Amino acid sequence: MIDADTPTMLDRTEPAHCTVCCCALTNKILMVLFMVLLVFAILFGNLVTLAVVLGTKHFHTPQGYLKASLAVADLAVGMFVVPLSIYAEVYLMATDSAPEWTSYNSQSVSFHPCNVIGPIFAGCTLVSITTIFLLTIERSIAVLKPLHKDSVITRKRTTILIVLSWVGSFFLAVSPMLFSSEMALEYNSCSRMCNYALGTIGEFPSQAWNILLLFPAFDFTLLGGTVVINIISMSSIRQHSRRRKHLAESECQSTTKPTFSDIKAARTIGTLTVAFTASFTPIAVFVVGNVLGNKWCNFSFFAFWILASNSCWNVIIYSVRDQKFRLCAHKLLSREKTQPKAKQMNTSGNKD
Repeated sequence: MIDADTPTMLDRTEPAHCTVCCCALTNKILMVLFMVLLVFAILFGNLVTLAVVLGTKHFHTPQGYLKASLAVADLAVGMFVVPLSIYAEVYLMATDSAPEWTSYNSQSVSFHPCNVIGPIFAGCTLVSITTIFLLTIERSIAVLKPLHKDSVITRKRTTILIVLSWVGSFFLAVSPMLFSSEMALEYNSCSRMCNYALGTIGEFPSQAWNILLLFPAFDFTLLGGTVVINIISMSSIRQHSRRRKHLAESECQSTTKPTFSDIKAARTIGTLTVAFTASFTPIAVFVVGNVLGNKWCNFSFFAFWILASNSCWNVIIYSVRDQKFRLCAHKLLSREKTQPKAKQMNTSGNKD
């Protein structure tokens, strides 16, 4: 999302800016193939998630609402962010020249696609972090205070928090453009994505510097809080598991302890947290290196695309960790396969 002083597409011809993924024709083809497969994986996985959550009454819960919000944020990455990169790279391969808009930043033209796509990627990343934080809070209450779960965590409160997370995240995403005339967006030749950059090449002005620090400050605060809460929840789950080995649970005890489904859900959210932290860490390293003056062109490509690929991980985690989700997804896909056959049989029966 953040880029201090990396080249635009005009610099693509310079050897120093030829990234390891895109120098040879074979590497370019593999890169575009990866992007296309990533789009299909993101769209398929998150559409299945939305279909299961919205179409199954069991998932009409605060946790289900949060998972749906996370799926929508991931869908936006697959529908808008990655396709723009595919278009730019295919255009470059077909014509041997980059699209004209990639040669300029957003301050040089009246309309630049990155003015839309850049904040979408940044906003959806922030929404994902916020939603995982809210999921962690929701599960920690279910594990630590099971008797208060239904009164504290309501669908109305969850919906309000989801709306606030989207509004706040996208406000933060566009804040560099709103509060500093020195910030711009450009299609970066290293990351092959729309990134924030300084409108003029040079040293960081103090105002732009402070605005850029909002991203890592926000991300690390929420991710750090999420990790701490997950550790507390997992510690409580371990203690509960040990007690179950030594004591036979009475009816009274079962009402004051988290249910098995709550424990499984907490572990699933813990896995989500680990996956997102792993995908976000390279970006964090890149930002720190960028601040210190390192361009790390090759590394920036892998950092940004590892983060983008996280948009298709969630459905895999749900399928592996959540048996009910897996069964509902299987029923949904089986129903889609049997429907065309049923229509074919009806059509042939009508002809007879």
